[in-house]
Amino acid sequence: MVMYSLILAAGLGSGYGLSLLPGLLKSNYTEGNYAAYFPNAQAKVVLYGTDWCGYCAKTRAYFKENKIEFVDLDIEKSPAAKKAHEELGGGGVPVVLIGNRKIQGFNTGALEAALKRI
Repeated sequence: MVMYSLILAAGLGSGYGLSLLPGLLKSNYTEGNYAAYFPNAQAKVVLYGTDWCGYCAKTRAYFKENKIEFVDLDIEKSPAAKKAHEELGGGGVPVVLIGNRKIQGFNTGALEAALKRI
């Protein structure tokens, strides 16, 4: 009976582990040509977000603490920003563009890696 329980537990555990695998292998960013979503040629970093989003606030604070210039576009106040956000895949805020990388959500590792590339 103990052996059966161990085999069952191992099977269930490996099944659960395999269900998590795609999330672990998922990249922190998407690469592409996002030039059309930068408001001007001088902009290197763009944040699509909202006023009420806590992760947007963390992203803004991260940029300010690290003296990183960025364009802050509110998707609830600007129809153009909302449209661009939807074209970028939407799905939530913040969406950050840094060079040719799109980062969804607040992820300091992904932000740092992208900033090193520009």
